[in-house]
Amino acid sequence: MIFESIPLVARAARHDARVALCDPDEYLSYATLLDESAKVAASLLEGRPDLDGAAVAFLTPPGVEYAVVQWGIWRAGGVAVPLCVSHPPPELLHVIDDSRAAMLVAHPTFLPLVAPLAAARGLPLLSTAQLRAHSPALLPRVSPERGALVLYTSGTTGKPKGVLSTHAILAAQIESLASAWEWSEHDRVLHVLPLHHLHGVLNLLCSALWAGACCEFLPRFDAARVLERIGGARELTLFMAVPTIYAKLIDAFDVASETERTAFRAGCRRLRLMVSGSAALPVATLERWREISGHTLLERYGMTEFGMGLGNPLHGERRPGYVGAPFPGVQVRLVDDHGVAVGDGEPGQLQVKSPGTFQCYLHRPDATRDAFTEDGWFKTGDVGAREEGSYRILGRESVDILKTGGYKVSALEIEEVLREHPAIRECAVIGVPDPVWGQRVAAAVVLAPDAALTVESLRDWAKARLAPYKLPSLLRLLPELPKNPMGKVQKPALVAAFEA
Repeated sequence: MIFESIPLVARAARHDARVALCDPDEYLSYATLLDESAKVAASLLEGRPDLDGAAVAFLTPPGVEYAVVQWGIWRAGGVAVPLCVSHPPPELLHVIDDSRAAMLVAHPTFLPLVAPLAAARGLPLLSTAQLRAHSPALLPRVSPERGALVLYTSGTTGKPKGVLSTHAILAAQIESLASAWEWSEHDRVLHVLPLHHLHGVLNLLCSALWAGACCEFLPRFDAARVLERIGGARELTLFMAVPTIYAKLIDAFDVASETERTAFRAGCRRLRLMVSGSAALPVATLERWREISGHTLLERYGMTEFGMGLGNPLHGERRPGYVGAPFPGVQVRLVDDHGVAVGDGEPGQLQVKSPGTFQCYLHRPDATRDAFTEDGWFKTGDVGAREEGSYRILGRESVDILKTGGYKVSALEIEEVLREHPAIRECAVIGVPDPVWGQRVAAAVVLAPDAALTVESLRDWAKARLAPYKLPSLLRLLPELPKNPMGKVQKPALVAAFEA
């Protein structure tokens, strides 16, 4: 029995025979998704009327079965806690323990991994095959205000925290995306992202199912396979990925045959939208991708705690290095250390308020309280600037904003400048403690193949390029990094340090 109280599930009945999900092993219509998730829900309930918000941790490969289990947990009245397929046992245990999971669900492939964890915690362990073999039963009515999903943050300031969202919060996030990106039942997205992060779960899977579109999974990201699929498909309309994936696709394109390149270019031009997110997109990557695909990647900004907050427009100019304007229903402001609004072009702490903001950090009332201002704005921890109505992200206040010689310096902006050097393929900028400067800005640099770089040439180049950032001179260039325990020289190949 389907109740409209779970917005995402209730919408599925509108689409009935349309294909909802597919992977190399299985196709599922919306009607079958409802049937299969009802079986999962009945099995999880085991005759009980309701899971009453119990957390259910589940580990399945990317594919059809992930969605079936997720929906089954929801329809049984539980809170879905997806586990990462690449995490080792200690990290899985952290999520299981922190979420206070009442039971574990695993695909048969992962049962040997999960079984010792379930035994160690005395938790019931159910296989997905077992769940889907159950007969349907009467399901509970689940209020939109009840907990739906717990996703874990990256843990940049400690162990990952569980971010709890209700069904109503998820619906608000999805509706904002559906409006901004014009999702429709005619869309078909190729899904290659992890399914324990917001990007893969909400932006792709949930948004596609909300619209009545089709979500096509690859079992794992493989650059050559993605090139082949996009090049050979005429039904795909959307592709979303992180900057690293686009970089790997560029590498695969560069070594592909001319026939494969031609097909891929044509396939990209058939897509209506390509999106990048979850990390800063290097301008060089954006420009190279535009040259290959004809698409200016739509860069956006979001967090596990509120979904998508800022995005470049679907229609209109997309400015390299910027993450655009607020999504529908989202308010954004920039303030200084005293909570006072800053003007255009001035850096400020980025704060967000929207109906899609999370309910709480699971079992952490103090952390939840500290994450908000007194007037209800969520403190993202990011520093940004607004110029002509469009925002750019300068970095995490705790990591990427370096304080050197009295100046606040964006590590991300320095990295963007360094990548312009023809000998530098990649770099990472960090702050190291210094008794004079507070922090000294250091950059680890990976050279391009067959490139050479001297301290003198890099110093001269950096003086001109980094002058606007008040980092005019290089102090030193180390020829080699310390060796790791295996005796191999660690990458990056070079380390440069700057003074303020």
